[in-house]
Amino acid sequence: MSDLRDDARASFAEVFGATPDGLWSAPGRVNLIGEHTDYNDGFVLPFAIDRRTVVALTVRDDRMLRVASAHAGELVEIDLATLTPERLAPGRLGGWAAYPLGVAWALGQLGADLGAVPGVDLYVDSDVSVGSGLSSSAALECSVALALADTWRLGFDRLTLAKAGRLAENTAVGAPTGIMDQVASLFGESGAGVFLDCRSLDIQQVDLGLADAALEVVVIVTETRHDLASGGYADRKASCELAARTLGLDSLRDLTIDALPRAKALLDDTTFHRARHVVTENQRVLDTVRTLREQGAGAIGDLLDASHRSMRDDFDISTPELDLAVETALANGAIGARMTGGGFGGAAIALVPQQHESLLRVAIDGAFAEHGFGQPDIFRVTASVGARRDA
Repeated sequence: MSDLRDDARASFAEVFGATPDGLWSAPGRVNLIGEHTDYNDGFVLPFAIDRRTVVALTVRDDRMLRVASAHAGELVEIDLATLTPERLAPGRLGGWAAYPLGVAWALGQLGADLGAVPGVDLYVDSDVSVGSGLSSSAALECSVALALADTWRLGFDRLTLAKAGRLAENTAVGAPTGIMDQVASLFGESGAGVFLDCRSLDIQQVDLGLADAALEVVVIVTETRHDLASGGYADRKASCELAARTLGLDSLRDLTIDALPRAKALLDDTTFHRARHVVTENQRVLDTVRTLREQGAGAIGDLLDASHRSMRDDFDISTPELDLAVETALANGAIGARMTGGGFGGAAIALVPQQHESLLRVAIDGAFAEHGFGQPDIFRVTASVGARRDA
């Protein structure tokens, strides 16, 4: 982390010819369980990870926003006065710059007076890999939101910053995501999961107890990139909305497991399977939270496995690479495994006894090579602190 901060500071000076006024950072996240439930007003249990996005920023004496990144060659600039919905329409800004500029606009929508704040120069660096299912987008949004809120002295609480990140992603990027990722990135605590009710926005910290159980969470990034602004994610969201509308519900949060037989009679087969995943996944999140509190992390493996089967079979968002990662992990010491994130590529996670981690790494590398897949990136993550000012 210190190297990333040093790199961001040095690169800022190289690009903008000045020393930044401050450094802020926000983490990516792993979703332990609760996939595609957030935009259905359901329950989720992510945690912030020890990989972060760093923002270096300095105030300007005009109204320009200038943004640059270690992972993109161009410097993008825009006048604060021209941050309009039309200018921010998906595809208009292009690429990564839609995220930070969208956040600045979203802060204005949530109460910031963008006519009374100065412009800034802003530089981004990150070790949260893009397209891996670890929410590099939320890490970027939340680090920028916190940096701008501090710099502009907005006095916004963290939930408002999370809403700004989601609004930016929905409007400027065009990804119809819920608020889970931003909440995880802003409210993470060391060693804890973030249990979020996406309807009430009630947030509770849940001790994961991984160290006490001698367990590790290992991430297997399949190197098959996903793009949440593409059609698959939006199609799933539309299916969920169709199911709720057909059943006369505000959202699938209101559909119970006991009511699934009635739902099956009213919905087409594909829509029913999408709805069944959401309903059963909500229950799995509640069961996981209860199990962590009553029995500990060593007892949640079956719930993770069931979550993956539901995403594979009912929601149809897994891939051959993700399935292979999960199957190989379970055959080589993992007590539970599942794909994590929006699906259609990205990463899987495995809950692994510490003594089996090396075996699992070797087995997964070998299995991917045998199937002709690209070599996955495999690493351990720990539950980390949320967004913060670093300097």
